[in-house]
Amino acid sequence: MTQIKTQQLSSTSVKTLADRPQIFTVWSNEIEGRIDPSFYRPEFKELEKVIIKGKYEVKTLNEIAEKISSGATPLSGGDAYTDKSEGIPFIRSGDIREDKSIDFDQLLYIKKEIHQKKLKSSQLKKGDVLVAIVGATIGQVSLYDYDKEANINQAIAMVRVSKDINPEYVKEYLLSIVGQNQLNKIKRPVARANINLEEVGSIKIPLPPLSIQNKIVDIMRKAYQEKKEKETKANKLLESIDDYVLSELGIKMPEIKREMVFEVMSDEIRDRIDSEYYQEFYKDFIDEVKRCKFSKKKLEDITEFIMNGRTPAKDDYVENEGIPLIKAGTASGKLVDLEKLGYVKKDFKGKQTARKGDIFILSAAHQAEYVGKNVSLLDKEPAQNTYFVGELINVRANPEVCLSEYLFSFLASSFAFVLINREKRGQTSHLYPDDLKNLIVPVPPLDVQKKIVDKLKFYRTQAQKLKDEASNNLQKAKEQVERIILRKA
Repeated sequence: MTQIKTQQLSSTSVKTLADRPQIFTVWSNEIEGRIDPSFYRPEFKELEKVIIKGKYEVKTLNEIAEKISSGATPLSGGDAYTDKSEGIPFIRSGDIREDKSIDFDQLLYIKKEIHQKKLKSSQLKKGDVLVAIVGATIGQVSLYDYDKEANINQAIAMVRVSKDINPEYVKEYLLSIVGQNQLNKIKRPVARANINLEEVGSIKIPLPPLSIQNKIVDIMRKAYQEKKEKETKANKLLESIDDYVLSELGIKMPEIKREMVFEVMSDEIRDRIDSEYYQEFYKDFIDEVKRCKFSKKKLEDITEFIMNGRTPAKDDYVENEGIPLIKAGTASGKLVDLEKLGYVKKDFKGKQTARKGDIFILSAAHQAEYVGKNVSLLDKEPAQNTYFVGELINVRANPEVCLSEYLFSFLASSFAFVLINREKRGQTSHLYPDDLKNLIVPVPPLDVQKKIVDKLKFYRTQAQKLKDEASNNLQKAKEQVERIILRKA
C-alpha cells in the first residue's frame, strides 16, 4: 500500500464527483506503470466507474481508430519550409481551435517533398481528430474539416476513427468535462506537460448509436454558431469605439500613404535621422489634431508621469507568492488582466507601484508590430505594491485636467497608434517615455470627457454581456452533451 500526497486538480473535474482529498491511498496492484500521484487521484477512478456503468458500450480510442499518429518538427528556419503559395499547411498545437477553424494565413508551410516523404505518416485527411499533447495547449481538441492537404508537428496527436463513427462526436466527447478529465489524468505534470500516443489510445469513450452521436454534434454546432454570432456582435461594438471617440473630437482619419522619395527641410530635422519619422502623412495626422475643436496639450502636461517599470532578473520570479508584477502579457488587451500577474521575491524593488486608472503602453516586444499598439487600462485597484515590468510604459493621467478613461480611449485609438508608432526607435522598434511626452492630445472639458467615458463604458458593458452569454450558452450545451453521454437525468 502506498500513501501519496498531491496538489489540487484543475477545476475542469466532473462536478458530480466527491471532494478531492489531498492524501489518498493506492494499492500496489493498482499501479499501471505510472508513478506520478495525480494519475491515481480518486476522482479519476470514480470517473471511470461512471463511464463503464453507463448505458452505452465503451471502447478505447485505439479500438475505434484506424490510425493514431503524430508528426515531427523540421529544424526551425531550415530548408524544409517554404511560402504559402508553394507549400503544405503545417499545423502546430497553438493553431487548432475547438470550433474547427484554422487561420491558414498564420500557419507555417513545409515543402511538398517533406510532406510526402519525411512526414508521410502524419498527413491529414478531412475528419481527423486533432489533440494537443504537449505544452501550454495540452488537452485542446479540434477536427480537421478541410479538403486541402496538411500536416502536423509532434505536439499534436491525429486520431482517424473508423467510418461507422462520427469523428465530430469523438471531438466533442474529448472536449466534454468527461473527456477533459481523462486527458487530465494521463498528462504528465512536469515542466512541459505531455501525453504519448499510447496513452491517447487508452482513453475510454462511450459509443451511443450513430443517431445519438449526430444529435450531440448538432447541439454543439448550434452552440458554436450562436457563440460566434454573439462574439461578432460584441466585436463590432468594440470596433465602433474608435469611430465614436474620433467623431466626438471632430477628428477624421487621414490616408496613410508612404512615399519612396520625399523632401525634408533642414529646419524640420529634430534628433531623429530615420527617414520613416519624416513621412509626409504624419503631418496630416498632426494637422488633424490641431484642427480639433477642443484644446490641445502635450501628453506630459496632462499626466503625473510617463515612465517605464523595472524588469526583474530571472532569479527574482517566484510562483504565486511574493510581490505582484504586471507583465507584458498582463497588459496585452484593452484592459489589464490581473489574473495573469507574475510574482517576484519580496525584496524586489520596482520603480513605481501601479494603481487604478494607470495606462500601460507596450514599449518593447519580440514582434515589433505590437509595440505601441497594445494599450491597456488598469480598471481595477491592484494589491498594494504591485509593480510593472520595464517593457511597459505607465502613463498616469492628472485627474484635474484629464480623466484616465478618456485618455486611454484616445491613446488606444487607431488614430493615436499612428502617432505613437512614429516614435519607435532603432531596429528593435523600442518606445521610450521621453518620446511620448510631446504627443499632442485633444483635451475636452471634463464634462465632455465624462460623457465620452460613460458612452464607452456602455459599449464595453454590452460587449462583455454578449461574450458572457456566448460562453454560458456554450457551457450549457457541453453540460447537456455530458448528460446524454453519461445518461444522466
